Amino acid sequence: MDGNVVPLHKTPPPPTTEPGPTLTVVPKPAPTPAIPLWVRSGRAVRHAVTHERTREVGRLAVRHSMYVVGGTRIVTRRTWDGRTGARYERLLRAAEATGNYEVAAEWEERLQRFREARHRRRMDLLKSPVDVAKGLAVGTGAGIGALVGLGVVLAIANEDVADVLTPLMAVIDFIRLLITIVSVVWGPALRVGPLLVLLALWSVGRKQQAAPNWVLPATIRSDEGEPITPSIVVKALRDLGVPALRNAIKEMGDAGAAMLGPIRIAGCGVEVDVTLPSGVATNEVQAKRRKLAENLTRHEHEVFITIPEAARTVRLWIADSGALDEPIGPSPLATDETMTADYCKGKAPWGQDLRGDPGALSMYQRHVLITGLSNQGKTAALRALALWLALDRSVQFWIADLKGIGDWAMFEGIASVLIEGPSDDHVIQTTEMVEDAVEEMNRRIEARRKDPTIVFAPLIVMVDEAQLAFMCPVIGDDKRPYGGSRATSRYFMAVRKIHNQGRAVDVLMWQGTQDPTDQNLPKLVREGAHTRASLVLGTESQARMALGDKAVDGGAAPHLLRQGLDKGTLVVASDGITIPAGQASITVRTHFIDDEAAVEIAERAKALRDGLTTLKAVDRSEERDTLADVAAVIGDASKLRTTEVLKRLHALDSKVYGNQWTNDRLKRLLEEHGEEPKKSHGVMVVHRDHVLRALANRDNNGSASTSA
Repeated sequence: MDGNVVPLHKTPPPPTTEPGPTLTVVPKPAPTPAIPLWVRSGRAVRHAVTHERTREVGRLAVRHSMYVVGGTRIVTRRTWDGRTGARYERLLRAAEATGNYEVAAEWEERLQRFREARHRRRMDLLKSPVDVAKGLAVGTGAGIGALVGLGVVLAIANEDVADVLTPLMAVIDFIRLLITIVSVVWGPALRVGPLLVLLALWSVGRKQQAAPNWVLPATIRSDEGEPITPSIVVKALRDLGVPALRNAIKEMGDAGAAMLGPIRIAGCGVEVDVTLPSGVATNEVQAKRRKLAENLTRHEHEVFITIPEAARTVRLWIADSGALDEPIGPSPLATDETMTADYCKGKAPWGQDLRGDPGALSMYQRHVLITGLSNQGKTAALRALALWLALDRSVQFWIADLKGIGDWAMFEGIASVLIEGPSDDHVIQTTEMVEDAVEEMNRRIEARRKDPTIVFAPLIVMVDEAQLAFMCPVIGDDKRPYGGSRATSRYFMAVRKIHNQGRAVDVLMWQGTQDPTDQNLPKLVREGAHTRASLVLGTESQARMALGDKAVDGGAAPHLLRQGLDKGTLVVASDGITIPAGQASITVRTHFIDDEAAVEIAERAKALRDGLTTLKAVDRSEERDTLADVAAVIGDASKLRTTEVLKRLHALDSKVYGNQWTNDRLKRLLEEHGEEPKKSHGVMVVHRDHVLRALANRDNNGSASTSA
């Protein structure tokens, strides 16, 4: 029998090839466990306890409580010192600890007098009860007698016998009234009295800030720039980490201030001499300058430690907080247009020392060396000295600026020679300039031998960025290097010769160099300078190169100045500046003279001079026009000696106008153009008008210029 098969289960349809929407099943998050009550309570308590308001309230409570405790301690100490000889004994131990036995003997004598006076007072107390009883009996009897006598007079006047006792009864009533008042007040006084005592102790403690530092108000707790007092200095020394010093101060008690001299106002800070106890060396304190400054609540650059003449003594200069970051004001050169200079007797207004006194520097017969890291104000400091000296019209300048960016451009018209540029060729020209200065020095020395009374115009030979000259690798035609620090170096030997003999005939060498090393600033050269000054340096070894061992051992520390922040601040070792007795150096904050002000000062200097033409370095590859060169070196002068013309030609280009150029050759040159030198007062001279006329005739005739 045919039949249809009916499926009991529905067959699923075949899968389709097109993807359908994707369903993402997100699991149901697990329920967050409930935070226990004790955890929430703990967090709330911790938040409340650590909240700033809670902490401030806690500090407030502890602070005022400690004021009472501290006030009690202070009053107790004062009372004990007043009643006993503890104060004298403390001062006696302090004097012995510092080795000052004369002062110790004086305090011992005062202690003995105090004990004798105290003994007399105590013996008097043994007799006082009897004397008081006798005095009280006599006084009472005399008082009653006086009152009865007054009553008799009153009774006679009133004709009433009862008035005899009236004065006596009035006194008795008054005494009874006082007793009544005391009985009423006594109870409250017993309750209020201790509160008043506590208030008095709190006031003493608050005035002395007798509480831990961490509970004091924020303005006091920071103690930034707090005034320097003897106790602060002693505490700073005690906590310096020098065991012998700490133990000695501990033996002195609170009288550690016996080590200190008077604290004196010194410019924008204070100065104090500290006599160290036996067994403590001055270099131990010097080596901990930073820690000492921090103990005094100052930055390291605000504390200077020097060594005065007295043995076992250090001199501390402590600046007012932030005072060294303030500018010192403009230079008098820029503000006083009437200022002039005197090479022999004057001093350049260079800046101010840390005490606020003028830092004036004499340059009379002194070689100068200024060094420091790059971009710290070396050129500005050196230029400030030159600008002042330029106001003395007798001073001559030969300047080489091996940086060559125009820092010395304003000296054109002041300097006889001005070389600007950093190349090896500029170094060669600088070396030849210094060698010319040696020849000039020798000429002066020879002239001085013939005539000891002769006086020469000062010649300042200045090289800025002198490290380029020492490091120059070029070797000359004579096989001698221009740079280097050996006896074969032309620049090195020329500088050494000027250092050795130039001072006697006023030929002086000024150098500015940066980042000194034995290679770019040889030992013999740096030690030949009379005035040595240093801006910020990187290491102590560089500071010793710049200033010498004596200055650094005496406290000079240019390596501790702040790079970029202490621009223009120099540590100076020189006898040309006033240095406090016993010190080997002084720190000077120099006035900054910007380029605009420098140009104005230079213009004033030019106005004092007779139209000087500056000889500038030129390219040797050019063919020289000697007649034009003669006109250039004469400048605006009406006439010049032939020897002076030759000297200027040599300075202009020593290779072209070398030893072969003599008076005869100069005479032949002028005669070729229809002119010749003439005598004036027995001296052969070249007239400016004659040279200009020769140039004009040559140009008009179209004649070729004569080359050297």
